[in-house]
Amino acid sequence: MTGDNRGSMLKPLLALPRTVWLIGLISLLNDSASDMIYPLVPLYLASVLMAGPRALGIIEGIAEATASLLKLFSGVIVDRTHRAKPWVVAGYALAGFARPLIAFATSWTGVLVLRFADRVGKGLRTSPRDALLAASVAPTQRGLAFGLHRSMDHAGAVVGPLMAALLLGLGWSLQEVILYALWPAVLCLLLALWLKEPRHDGLRPATPPFSWRMNGLPASFKRYIAVVALFTLGNSSNMFLLLRARELGLPEAQVPLAWAGVAAIAMAFSTPLSAWSDRVGRKRLLTAGWAAYGVFYLGLGLAPPATPWLLFALFAFYGLFLAATEGVEKALVADLAPEGLRGTAFGWFNLTAGLLLLPASVIFGEIYQQAGALAAFAFSAGCALTAAGLLPLWALRAAARDNPKNRS
Repeated sequence: MTGDNRGSMLKPLLALPRTVWLIGLISLLNDSASDMIYPLVPLYLASVLMAGPRALGIIEGIAEATASLLKLFSGVIVDRTHRAKPWVVAGYALAGFARPLIAFATSWTGVLVLRFADRVGKGLRTSPRDALLAASVAPTQRGLAFGLHRSMDHAGAVVGPLMAALLLGLGWSLQEVILYALWPAVLCLLLALWLKEPRHDGLRPATPPFSWRMNGLPASFKRYIAVVALFTLGNSSNMFLLLRARELGLPEAQVPLAWAGVAAIAMAFSTPLSAWSDRVGRKRLLTAGWAAYGVFYLGLGLAPPATPWLLFALFAFYGLFLAATEGVEKALVADLAPEGLRGTAFGWFNLTAGLLLLPASVIFGEIYQQAGALAAFAFSAGCALTAAGLLPLWALRAAARDNPKNRS
């Protein structure tokens, strides 16, 4: 990257409001705690609690899907109260103090309860945080702002697994490493208390009554949500990726390193790729990213055992998928939603992306256990490739005429 290119990226980054940077720092700390534990959960279930893929699918599916209802609830409440901070603070507090208690679980049902509490916290904070982030910047900065947030979020996802790998290498037990994650959670909560609501000048748009039919939201947004649902049906818990890596012979101490590699790639590329969508359009990046996801899942299903170099390469490729899609998906929600329903729109998006994790994780876990890894990973790849085709050909076809950021 040339000096001019670095300068052209640095200037708009420095121009972003304080709230954007503070939210990013909070996410960095939260994910350093979360991802210190996340790669260890499947290992803890398998080696300590003696639970298999089916239990993992049930735990992740129920926890994510139930918490997703709160993402819609909190998004609707934000539109009506015009207050996001209380939900953000409460969400980070609940998740931060529930996660370390996994160290005391004596059965997979105990892990389920604590993972559920963790995800409830995520459900309370996610839509209000996204709405707060969108309200803090101009429409032309949305890709950059959400990309920066994802980059800092993934920075925490690098720090957490590296810390876990270091502590495991020093001889700490899984339980001791999980308990250590309490400290970054405390710092995260303290910073969340410093957030400020954005000021609104003049009258706010009227908020229509809530409707399960998404009344008030445009048809293009509804089609987009339908395609997100199809993609999510094949987007089961990332813990299956870690389980697969372990099955293919990756040493236990290197599993957190592989996940840290994913986060490092996503951290490096989320900001420039999401910012690129401000100029060239969201649709192109989402289509390419979802197609790349399908290729990655096929590759992981077909990977031969005892090839750690291939596993690390595939996980790096997965990091590029995350960088190209996570921030862009949310920027597109803000593009398609009317201002008075932006919190509700984020609620529907987050609800869909989370609720479908229940069938996605349960189906994936069942296929994995009954038919093997290749069948499970091929199913997910098929969902992703189909969604990648429907996104430009159906979901955003009409929306492109109304908003140039949605064009290919």
